Amino acid sequence: MKEKTLQIRDPIHGTLQLSRREVAVVDHPAFQRLRLIKQLGLADLAYPGATHTRYAHGLGTQHVATRMLQSLLRHFELEASEAKRLVQTLRLAALFHDLGHAPLSHTTERFMPMVSELDLGPFAPTEVRRATHEDYTLAIVTRSSLADVIRARFEADGVTPEDVAAIIAGHAVGDGARFVIQGRDWLPLLVQCVSSELDADRMDYLLRDSYYAGVPYGRYDHEWLLDNLLPVEEGGHIFLGLDARAGFGFEDYLLSRHHMFLAVYLNHIPIAYEAMLARYHLDAPEELELPADIDAYLSCDDVFLLHRLRTSRSPWAQRMAQRRAYKMVLEVRQDPTGGTGISASVDLPGRGTPDPEEVKDSLQAQGIPALVYTVKGSVSKYFNPGGSQPPAAAGAPDLYVVEAGQSFPVEEYVPLYRRYAGSVELARVYVDPERVDEAKAALRAMS
Repeated sequence: MKEKTLQIRDPIHGTLQLSRREVAVVDHPAFQRLRLIKQLGLADLAYPGATHTRYAHGLGTQHVATRMLQSLLRHFELEASEAKRLVQTLRLAALFHDLGHAPLSHTTERFMPMVSELDLGPFAPTEVRRATHEDYTLAIVTRSSLADVIRARFEADGVTPEDVAAIIAGHAVGDGARFVIQGRDWLPLLVQCVSSELDADRMDYLLRDSYYAGVPYGRYDHEWLLDNLLPVEEGGHIFLGLDARAGFGFEDYLLSRHHMFLAVYLNHIPIAYEAMLARYHLDAPEELELPADIDAYLSCDDVFLLHRLRTSRSPWAQRMAQRRAYKMVLEVRQDPTGGTGISASVDLPGRGTPDPEEVKDSLQAQGIPALVYTVKGSVSKYFNPGGSQPPAAAGAPDLYVVEAGQSFPVEEYVPLYRRYAGSVELARVYVDPERVDEAKAALRAMS
C-alpha cells in the first residue's frame, strides 16, 4: 500500500509532499523552532517582505534534493528498497540541514561556544575552533530527542540518525559501507545534493530569498538545471555532474548568487545592525553567548534575542531595539575580478580610494562617533585553487561538467566560475545618525 502523504502549498515550488512518518519529525520541537528563525536574519530591515523562515526553507530544500536524486537514479538499476533508502536518507538530511541555526541565522553564529563543548563524538572535528550551525545540526540530529523519533520512524527502512548526519557532515562514521551499493559509494553524491556548488540548499534559497525580498536577482532556470543533472563515477565513487548544454544555465545561477550577495545579503542597512550587535557583544558578552547544551540551545530563537535586546542596558542593544541604527557614509568594495568600487554619501572628487580606517579615525578625531565594519561574500565556498578540497569531494572536483561522454571539473569548463570564485569585500564606515550632516561635511573636507 502506498504511504499516505501530507500536501503543503509552497509559493516557490508549488505542492510539497510529506509522508506521515516525515510529519512526525517535522512536528518535533527541534524543527518547529525554525518557524521562529528568519531565513535572512536582519534583511527585513531593508526588505520588509523578507520575513520568511528557516522552516519553509528546510521544506523547500527537501523538495529540491528529492528531485535531484530521483533524476540521477534514472541512470542506475538499483533494487527498489535500496533506492528508497537513499532517497529517504537524503530527504531527512535536506530537511534538517539548517536545524542548528542560531537566532537571526548567520548573524549570531560568532557567539557560539568552542566546538569541543558540543561532544559530537565521531563527528567531532580535529581543529580547535568555535562551533558553527552545522555542528549544532549534527548534535541535534544525533543527540537530541529527535534522534529517537528518527529511529522509531525510519530504522525499519535502514535509515539511522548517523546516516542522516553523515550526509550533513560530509563524511560517514567508520568505513562508510552503509552507502556502498553494488560496489559504488553513493555518499559523495548525496552530500553534494545538500552542500556543493550546485545543491538543493542554494537552489531553494536563491529563489525563495528573491521572491520574499521582492527582487529579481535570485531567479535562474532551475528546471533546466534539474533536467540536466548527470552522475559521474570516478574510482568507485558517484559524484554530481551537469550536462554541458546547461552551462549557460549554470553561469546564470552563479550570477544570481553574486547579485543577491551585493543587493540583499550584504545590504548596508542590515549590516549596520550586525555591526551594532558585535559592539553589544563587546559590552555584554554574557548576554549573547549561546549555550552548548542542546536543550538550552533549542530554546534560543529570534524572539529570545529580541527580548535580550529590549531588556539589555547596553546602549548598542537599545539602538537595535529602537531602530536607531548608525548610517553608512562610505563604502569601499573589492570584487573578485580585482576591481574597486567606492560609494559615498557625498562626492569625493580628485581623491583616490579612501582608507575606511583612516576615514573613521579622522571622523572620530572631530568628535563624530564612527565605526568600520567589513563583510565578505563569495559566489563559491568550494573552489580553492591550490588548496584542499572540502571533505565531501573525496579529492574530486565539487562539480563535473559532462560533454560527449567526458567529464571535466567545472572550473575548467565554465570561465565565469573561476572569475567569480573569489570573495567580494565591502568595508563600510558608519556614523551616529544624529551626526550624519557633520560627517558629510568632514568627508568633503577630506577630498
